Amino acid sequence: MSPAEAEQHQRFLRTLTAHEPAVRAYVRRLVPSRADADDIMQEVAIVLWDKFGEFKEGAEFRPWAFSIARFKVLSWLRDKGRDRLVLSEEVVDLIAEETAQDDTRLERQRRALESCTQKLEPDQRHLLMQAYQPAASIQSIATTSGRTVAGFYQWLHRIRRLLQDCVQRELAKEEPS
Repeated sequence: MSPAEAEQHQRFLRTLTAHEPAVRAYVRRLVPSRADADDIMQEVAIVLWDKFGEFKEGAEFRPWAFSIARFKVLSWLRDKGRDRLVLSEEVVDLIAEETAQDDTRLERQRRALESCTQKLEPDQRHLLMQAYQPAASIQSIATTSGRTVAGFYQWLHRIRRLLQDCVQRELAKEEPS
């Protein structure tokens, strides 16, 4: 691999890593299961890499990746056409368009939530992250924190309200006055 190819490879990996969660969420909204989304994401990543040489420096990667993902989803739908659980292409187009439009708003909300989560005390943030881990046991987390399950849920409710208020304040700061 030449130095130029190695640099392009690294640039692709950095870009894909930065946008992969949003592209995955986009695909996940268009197909019925997480497993389907995983399969499609593999194909999307291959196409993104194959076409990365055509991607113009300075252009927005995410809309470009959404476009490729949308075509991969439509291709997947054609392959699964006989399955009654598959959405029609028109519905997928509609959802894809709305998802692309919502992406900016959702990204702002994700950044605000991340900022607000960082403002929590470290022990609060740690407990919150534990509560949202896949297969988390609230009973175990409550016991570890020295709370009853009911007490932990009340604490979790208060933290969610704090975060909600913080996110709303952060978003209001971004609004043009």
